[in-house]
Amino acid sequence: MQFAISLTGEPTLYPKLGELIKELRDMKKTTFVVTNGLQASVLKKLNLRKQLPTQLYLSLNSPNKKMYENWHRSSEKNAWKKFNETLVLFPKLKTRKVIRMTLVKNLNDQDEFIKEYAGLIKKAKPDFIEVKSYMAIGFSRQRLGYELMLSHQEIKNYSKKLAKELGKDYSILADHKLSRVVLIGKNKKSMKIQKNEI
Repeated sequence: MQFAISLTGEPTLYPKLGELIKELRDMKKTTFVVTNGLQASVLKKLNLRKQLPTQLYLSLNSPNKKMYENWHRSSEKNAWKKFNETLVLFPKLKTRKVIRMTLVKNLNDQDEFIKEYAGLIKKAKPDFIEVKSYMAIGFSRQRLGYELMLSHQEIKNYSKKLAKELGKDYSILADHKLSRVVLIGKNKKSMKIQKNEI
């Protein structure tokens, strides 16, 4: 059984996150956490205490500081700097690591951003990059409409260009048409979670 500890809010703000992950691991359950990357100190503690999730996702939706500040409007001071601190920390974290990119048509999906996205991803050296379209479901439809969703083919095309920019270590491993998502990674064999990773 798999537990996603990321439905609402930023999970790294939860003071007992490490204990929760440990409890689930002791029960032989896998845990996935999605973070906005503003709490590098929490990730360091989880790493030291061996309480990182089975798979850690870092959301990357902006290629540069200007777009990041406009997109996120974070209440955290120096949010872009803190985000980059997490990118640099990422390779040192002893768990499976994923960069998750959500693309919104005509907002953050331009080809001119690919080089900047690749530069940020290279800092993090993730195992996988998940590139997906914004989906107009639930409350998100009140802010953004269906016309801002990318087609699966558009996501595939963008992912191919990104993988090429990342270099020979990365390639497209899988995709899912209905979900409009593509997985980029280093090794197809590593997609499946092994028993020793739980």
